[in-house]
Amino acid sequence: MLSFLIEPFTYGFMQRGLAAGVIVGILCAIMGTYVVLRGMAFLGDALAHAIMPGVAISYILGGNLLIGAVIAAIAVALGIGVITKQGTIKEDTAIGILFASALSLGIALISSMKTYAVDLSHIMFGNILGVTVADLIITIFFAVIILGTVLLLFRPLLVLSFDPILAKTLRLPTELLNYVLLILLALTVVISLQTVGIGLAAAMLVTPAGTAYLLTRRLSTMMIVSAFIGAVSAFIGLLLSYYLNIVSGSAIVLTATFFFFVIYLIKKGNR
Repeated sequence: MLSFLIEPFTYGFMQRGLAAGVIVGILCAIMGTYVVLRGMAFLGDALAHAIMPGVAISYILGGNLLIGAVIAAIAVALGIGVITKQGTIKEDTAIGILFASALSLGIALISSMKTYAVDLSHIMFGNILGVTVADLIITIFFAVIILGTVLLLFRPLLVLSFDPILAKTLRLPTELLNYVLLILLALTVVISLQTVGIGLAAAMLVTPAGTAYLLTRRLSTMMIVSAFIGAVSAFIGLLLSYYLNIVSGSAIVLTATFFFFVIYLIKKGNR
């Protein structure tokens, strides 16, 4: 049994993949708690697909795809904040509009490339087994920034997530905090691309956090439980991808989904 668990990780590419998967699993899970608590599940999917124009433009210009993805994700995140600022347009409407337009622009740009099917496939489906040392360093760098910001702003974001009216009463900079949260989510989605790709990034934001939400309503505990589920899902998902020869990103998400349904059925049975 021990050799079954250890053997796949005797290879360097699996070790780097595991490190990246665990970091991203924990990061997505922690940021996902805010997504779940604020009912913003659609936002994760929108941000994941909104990076396509940035990736496509970077590819056409021969630039760094990650930089293009970061710029596009932050631009859409800030756009959502600006459109919903006055309260005339609801957040889900703004997300839907920008999501559809960014996705359409990305598809239009990508479809104009003759070699997009091969060169950009890892953006769509992830390539965790192709993670390099440089990729790992970038992932750790962004993870430290994002988690450090969450730790620094934990109490204000806690109040904002559970009671926006109280946050305004306490004169917290709610508008600024919303922008910061949107940017953090955008960055989280971008660094998830290497592991699970555009199509599954939103799932890693929502599924572990949704599972933790079934078990607790306390934010700090929810973050810990969610992070644990995200990390374990990355480990088990990589094992499944190795032994079953399936896409690693999909295996990780399916593992997280399995945990969700197990907890859901247990909770339902105890009622």
